[in-house]
Amino acid sequence: MKLERARTIVEHVVAEASGPVSVYVADAYGELVAAATMDGAPPDTRLNAQRKAYTAARSDARSTRELAEKVRDDPVERASFDPFFTFFLGGVAVFEDGVRIGAVGVSGLAGELDEELALRAIERSAGR
Repeated sequence: MKLERARTIVEHVVAEASGPVSVYVADAYGELVAAATMDGAPPDTRLNAQRKAYTAARSDARSTRELAEKVRDDPVERASFDPFFTFFLGGVAVFEDGVRIGAVGVSGLAGELDEELALRAIERSAGR
């Protein structure tokens, strides 16, 4: 994940969020490339956004939603994952030419809205 694209993703999320959120953009290893916490976002949204991005970057799923659905009925499988993984909506992997280059995590709104913000920001950052 290049810094320019990561910053573009952060800017899109912040500009379009309907309320205060934290956004975390990670590389393919789940490590920080760019992040922001909007004024008024609760402090726990920082860690939640980081965990969502980390999960989407390091798992075999395309999003935290997909991973949660995959393991929904198997508590043993859920328990066997990396303890930093989360199954809350709002973590989405970023791909270029079919290769996972990183992920975005958004936290602060309802999970569906966090996920939607991440998806739109990824789409709008493509090709930049």
